[in-house]
Amino acid sequence: MTKGGMESVELFTTEGKGRGLKAQKEFLPGDVIFAEPAYAAVVFDSLTHVICHTCFKRQERLHRCGQCKFAHYCDRTCQRAAWLNHKNECSAIKRHGKAPTENIRLAARILWKMEREGTGLSEGCLVAIEELQNHVDSFGEEEKKELRADVESFLEFWPPHCQQFGMQLISHIFGVISCNGFTLSDQRGLQAVGVGIFPNLCQANHDCWPNCTVIFNNGNHEAVRSMFHTQMRIELRALSKISPGDELTVSYVDFLSLSEERRTQLKKQYYFDCTCEHCKKQLKDDLMLAVKAGESKPSADTVKEVIQLSKDTLEKINKARMEGHYHEVVKLCRDCLKKQEPVLGDTNIYLLRMLSIASEVLSYLQMFEEAADYAKRMVDGYLKIYHPNNAQLGMAVMRAGVTHWHAGLIEAGHGLICKAYAILLITHGPSHPITKDLEVMRVQTEMELRMFQQNEFMYYKMREAALKNQKIQVMPEPSNENAPSLFHKKE
Repeated sequence: MTKGGMESVELFTTEGKGRGLKAQKEFLPGDVIFAEPAYAAVVFDSLTHVICHTCFKRQERLHRCGQCKFAHYCDRTCQRAAWLNHKNECSAIKRHGKAPTENIRLAARILWKMEREGTGLSEGCLVAIEELQNHVDSFGEEEKKELRADVESFLEFWPPHCQQFGMQLISHIFGVISCNGFTLSDQRGLQAVGVGIFPNLCQANHDCWPNCTVIFNNGNHEAVRSMFHTQMRIELRALSKISPGDELTVSYVDFLSLSEERRTQLKKQYYFDCTCEHCKKQLKDDLMLAVKAGESKPSADTVKEVIQLSKDTLEKINKARMEGHYHEVVKLCRDCLKKQEPVLGDTNIYLLRMLSIASEVLSYLQMFEEAADYAKRMVDGYLKIYHPNNAQLGMAVMRAGVTHWHAGLIEAGHGLICKAYAILLITHGPSHPITKDLEVMRVQTEMELRMFQQNEFMYYKMREAALKNQKIQVMPEPSNENAPSLFHKKE
């Protein structure tokens, strides 16, 4: 079965796994298999005043809707583009007196669209909203309680003059949001800012070592002529060569966890047992649990002790980060790394987590040389664990490259930025804002590297003078959140 814009994929059903997507033709790494606009999407409650409600970009100054005073937009272009989806919401917020939570707003937008377009297949969708999986039958007591509260709040918000839907459909919609809500990120891909429903994407099954990745593209409304505008969408992109008939898979979780931890997370959040090759054979688990090799191999008790210390330190670090005590975070990292280094192998996930936090926080504190050392070791470990075209890997290599550049280590910095650019060309594509930023950095570092190779002394002199006149751009404040996960799920 194919549908508008979906000619390259086929929907299929298998016993045990349910529906899935297959390729209809060959794809090479970096090819866009399909792009899909959101069926409905909303900004998170905590960010409604700093993120545009149309393109989900973070902006300094946003225009507020004059009617409901709730929705915010980049400009009139984004506001006009939003009106079809915001019109009913706008009057409902005014009637209700305040905006409800993100889940209620998303459910309302889905049902208003169903009211406008009718039930059944929407244009470009392979599956109707009513047919998406909701997993309500698998909900635990706490989840059922939350579902009942959401339905109650929704009924208070839903205007009496709008089409009245049955309780079963309303509960189904909340179930769909719970297990199929896709995380939307800002234009730099660094922060989760909203949640949307993409019916076609929902059909792609999980694999811990997938052949596709999903990237959120905020679109472009800045072109002078509207014919060049592009809408907000997700893109399913090939990570490796895909042949006709191959199943298209994405990863719902970050690979940087032991197979048992990933399976537990998938079962808890998505209600299925992962049977992918990497989980069945526990591939890469040996690397993630690596201990120092050689004559002085540590005892099992010593390893256990250091891993427990690492877990305890990570908890203390989270607390210190929440309170903004970054120097305390650095001290905790340094102390923990001293204990880890003689015991854990270079690819051990507890060592890599500590290196990642240390390099990020030290960069923020502008202690770039120490940060660069940790970042290099982190990247060396990641390269042995992640798929070579993994988006998380690309972002980590980019951060490491920028850290080396700021530390004045131009050769290593340029090399890492080039490596990150090659990965992100495949995972994000050349027109994504992150890739464009990286291209600018790549050109700049290449120019600086040539200068450095011609005259090292003059390079450092000019760099020193430039830094006196212009402070190094501060790295973003370390976030306590992990990188945005694929599907938005309340813990």
